[in-house]
Amino acid sequence: MNLCDKCGGKGYAVVGEKPCPNCGGTGKTESISLGEASANDVNDLIERGAAKCSVCKGSGMIPLTETCEACGGLGREYRCTVCGYILNTKNELCERCAKKPLVHVLDQACDTSDLVTGEIYQGKVSGIASFGAFVDLNDQVRGLAHNKYLKTKPEVGDSILVRVRNVLPNGNIELEPADLKEYNTVVVEKDLPLSKTGTLDKLVGKLVCIKGEVIQVKQTGGPTIFTLADDSGLVSCAAFERAGVRAYPEIDSDMVVRVVGEVTLRNNQVQIEIKSMKRLWGGDAAQVKAEIESAIDRRAEPTEVPFLVESDFLTKLKPAMMKVAKEIRRAIYKSKPIVLRHHADADGITAAVAIETAILPLIKEIGGTDAEYYNYRRAPSKAPFYELEDVTKDLSYALEDQTRHGQKMPLVILMDNGSTEEDVPAMKQAQVYGLEMLVVDHHHPDEIVDQYLIAHVNPAHVGGDFGLTTGILATEIARMINPSVESKIEHFPAVSAVGDRSEAPEAAEYIKMISDRYSLDDLRKIALALDYEAFWLRFNEGRGLINDILSLGRLDRHQRIVNLLCQQAKAAIDEQLRASMPNVKVQKIPNGAVLVVLDVENFAHKFTFPPPGKTSGEVHDRMCQKHAGKPLVTLGYGPDFAVLRSRGVRMNIPQMVRELMAEIPNGGVSGGGHLVVGSIKFVGGMRKEVLAKLVEKISAYPVDENIPVRPPGGSPPRESASEVADLTQAR
Repeated sequence: MNLCDKCGGKGYAVVGEKPCPNCGGTGKTESISLGEASANDVNDLIERGAAKCSVCKGSGMIPLTETCEACGGLGREYRCTVCGYILNTKNELCERCAKKPLVHVLDQACDTSDLVTGEIYQGKVSGIASFGAFVDLNDQVRGLAHNKYLKTKPEVGDSILVRVRNVLPNGNIELEPADLKEYNTVVVEKDLPLSKTGTLDKLVGKLVCIKGEVIQVKQTGGPTIFTLADDSGLVSCAAFERAGVRAYPEIDSDMVVRVVGEVTLRNNQVQIEIKSMKRLWGGDAAQVKAEIESAIDRRAEPTEVPFLVESDFLTKLKPAMMKVAKEIRRAIYKSKPIVLRHHADADGITAAVAIETAILPLIKEIGGTDAEYYNYRRAPSKAPFYELEDVTKDLSYALEDQTRHGQKMPLVILMDNGSTEEDVPAMKQAQVYGLEMLVVDHHHPDEIVDQYLIAHVNPAHVGGDFGLTTGILATEIARMINPSVESKIEHFPAVSAVGDRSEAPEAAEYIKMISDRYSLDDLRKIALALDYEAFWLRFNEGRGLINDILSLGRLDRHQRIVNLLCQQAKAAIDEQLRASMPNVKVQKIPNGAVLVVLDVENFAHKFTFPPPGKTSGEVHDRMCQKHAGKPLVTLGYGPDFAVLRSRGVRMNIPQMVRELMAEIPNGGVSGGGHLVVGSIKFVGGMRKEVLAKLVEKISAYPVDENIPVRPPGGSPPRESASEVADLTQAR
């Protein structure tokens, strides 16, 4: 039965007010019965000479009501227990069903106390004795039909209708066979008050009834574990059919159910041993689901914390960052799996690990200590965008988990990628399977991606640029998700800024903020160690190694591993540059910039660190020192790709890619990145034409004058906010 939506179960509607007939609208009465008066009434009489009216409680008015038209004054929706027909009286059966005898089927949670003497029940013969037949009404209720009532001798396993003649004080049940040709059946459910998951720790050992949504179904070698959520929390419910056999196969995730079972403790955690579970439909299910969604929405609200540094751009981005934090918290509270995808460099790794550090404690708190192993996965992406290879892996894992464990499709979080048109093919594939996605990135965004996302944070949306790194954004979002992790991750923005060579004012503030613990040289070492280790980890998350590099574990081990990795990385870079630098070609282009060109396919080591992009960056740094104060572009190319780095040349790489695609349609051109740092792909047979056209376009961009000289290892210039706006309009 559902409460009437219009009157809320009262059976009437308030349509106005009228003066109280008992006090004439004064709210007081001159006389009271001292025998029935309360202490307050007596005090009012003594102090004020009159007492509050007992009818209107002193207001002088009483409500004017009318019978609710929606429910006819019943307050509830009464349905026939057999056919479900909506009734206009408080009966159990409609007029048609009441004409046939009613046979009761005991739910598995029912016991002897739920039997009614004289009623007919459906049972199964479980044993034959010389004095009669034993009949099971469910797994825990058994009675005896004596021979004197049996007209024919039944067989074990036969279904039989029996009338309860008597329930003896010792619990024995006397049954009598009932011979019915036509009848209606109704299931008898255990009548228990509704409990909430948040109060079950006080009900250990007791039988309870809860209603909630199935969040997850997990089959173990023994019982089937159903994770159930209501508006107060989550609880694990165990049902046992046979070892390793799925119990209640008709119940799956996202269904709303009614569970009756005994509250127990397993590994110091509350668990319900299921005796009965039934799916709810219609209004009952909708009401439960609405309560759960409302509760989750409240709990998912992120914490409003001040930013670690002052920034106008961060302030403008705060609503979008709060939305991302809320969506992540909502997924955790709904036990929805989370896939964290990130670019495999220092910026992407610090961003992803900041979010990971914030959400893992919450995932364990909500889903149990082992929840992180089936409700969370972090995976690096080699390209600075969400590739088809990435989405194929994510979908494969998700569909397998859905089939084997009944898990929901995951929330995919893209860090340091996901903002460009290159991400769209993978996003379209994810959309087919209902994957929800959100992006935190600082690459120059394309509007087309927003239609595939539920939330998107990018500094370009508020006039900022890529100097506000993803590591900075993600660390602030992580603090909104879980403020308690701040002390662990507050150095991540500085590592990210140094690794991505940011010159944003915010980057300098983050570096200054942790300068008492990490020098600039320390930050450079950590960033280099991350890049070096990410190269060898390839597609593995390497959680333990990455945590040590980022100082999330033992400090002594952090220092040793960072120093070792930096030594190895620097040795590899020196070896690479010894081979590459003699083959670098330098020329001056029409706009006055210096163009540095390197064939990384033929004049650099392959399949080792540093990769072509890093090699081109290191060559760029050295040539910037050699040509101090001059605008300079480095072009590292291979058989089907080119890597671009710029200082003082106001390029727009995404725009160049689009122009090349239109001007050389058979070149297979794609790519992107930041405005002045990025990469381009093309087909090998068109390399000469694409590179020639690319240099022509670079030569047409304006250059900056009076470029400041930077020390070795310093940051390349970044485009200013005004330059971003100018270039965006030009697009």
